[in-house]
Amino acid sequence: MKKKIIIAILIAVTYTSYSQSLGYQDLALVFSQNDENGSARFTSMSGAFGALGGDISSINSNPAGIAVFNNSAFSGTINSRNSDITSTYYGNSLTTQNQFFNLSHAGAVLVFDIANNSEWSKFAVGFNYRITKDFNDNFLAQGNSGVATFTEFPLDNNTTPIDYSIADEQRFTNKNGGEMSELNLAFSSVHQNNLYLGVGFNFYDLNFSQRSTLTEFNSDGNGNELDAYFYQENITTAAGFSANAGFIYKAHSNFRFGLAYQTPTWFSEVFETTNIVENDGYFGDTEISVNNDNAIYNNTSGGYYPSQEFIYSLKTPSKLTASAAFIFGKNGLLSLDYINKKYKNIKLSNDNFTLENQFFQNELRNTHSFNVGTEWRMNRFSVRGGYKFEQSPDKLALDTDNLEGYSLGGGYNFGGFKLDFAFSDNNRTGLYNFYPQYNTVNAADLNIDNRTVTATFTLNL
Repeated sequence: MKKKIIIAILIAVTYTSYSQSLGYQDLALVFSQNDENGSARFTSMSGAFGALGGDISSINSNPAGIAVFNNSAFSGTINSRNSDITSTYYGNSLTTQNQFFNLSHAGAVLVFDIANNSEWSKFAVGFNYRITKDFNDNFLAQGNSGVATFTEFPLDNNTTPIDYSIADEQRFTNKNGGEMSELNLAFSSVHQNNLYLGVGFNFYDLNFSQRSTLTEFNSDGNGNELDAYFYQENITTAAGFSANAGFIYKAHSNFRFGLAYQTPTWFSEVFETTNIVENDGYFGDTEISVNNDNAIYNNTSGGYYPSQEFIYSLKTPSKLTASAAFIFGKNGLLSLDYINKKYKNIKLSNDNFTLENQFFQNELRNTHSFNVGTEWRMNRFSVRGGYKFEQSPDKLALDTDNLEGYSLGGGYNFGGFKLDFAFSDNNRTGLYNFYPQYNTVNAADLNIDNRTVTATFTLNL
């Protein structure tokens, strides 16, 4: 037992001191964020459905919304996401383009009329699957900081080892993969035709991977050159649970408002496998070669790939959503959501995470987000638009680190089924520090732009 504790603490320390991969405080933030995937109608209106309902994707915003449905329905959604990540490192800019395709949502609502009851007129049950967070992304950063960190060749047999302390270039490649999916089960009913009440239960499946490679090209000023390749990886899986409850009140035929609360998500056992383990003085797979020696140093030679498994717990932020919707008869609507997330309440446990939990308390803030959406109908055809703003949880974030996006879409109601399409674009900036142990080396600036095309088929049952 004592050995297990020592190894666990070692990993927590090395992630901070020796790692180019994301540390635990970074992972906790990544696992706490949401892509707001859903149906094309939901996406085209930037997810502003807290007081509106009538869309299966609104389960996560406010489970009361499923009782707005007039009849049972099934819907499924596919989307295609194009991601451009531009890195700037010591004056050198590179853009990495990626495209990802997936089934982002599928769900159904079953609506039951309550006979012989004047108080409660309708009862609805909703089932929904969606990709809450798509982790897939790649980027490359390249430049020269002037700082060499691999300065010796481990197989150098010279009496005075050559010092490769002149930095010629650094390259960093990062590849994230996996997703967090969510399965929702919700119940809702209508009281006296104007108060919608709902409760939901949410089950999460987390699969995340990060693979990063740092390459350094250094020299000694006398024609001797050293190339170092340093590889780290982290594979994380977990299952989580949260619950939410809310109401929508129809104050007038043209106005309704809502309020919903979602508990933190509890991941009781987060399973991690990583190669960030001490191996011959290096915390990762390392290969070093020099131009003046035929030998190559490799700390994984002979098929030796050390790794470490680690189990911890994570609690992500709770969420409060306040909403309002203005209904203009059968012609159109305007919907607004305000969302507050308690990032300061993120907590890691089941090991010594004192520093990380202090970081959440001292360096993060509870965030404010706004979603605005509108829809206008012309007989069977609808056009939609939306805007969203999501504040960065980092207290020291720049304004450009906040996420801003817009969305557009349309749909056609064929009677028994509907087809909807949406386009959304959001962007933000950020920093990635792949030399966290060196205060003199700047982080890479990242500019991230995501464009998503969404298509939904809805069948009325």
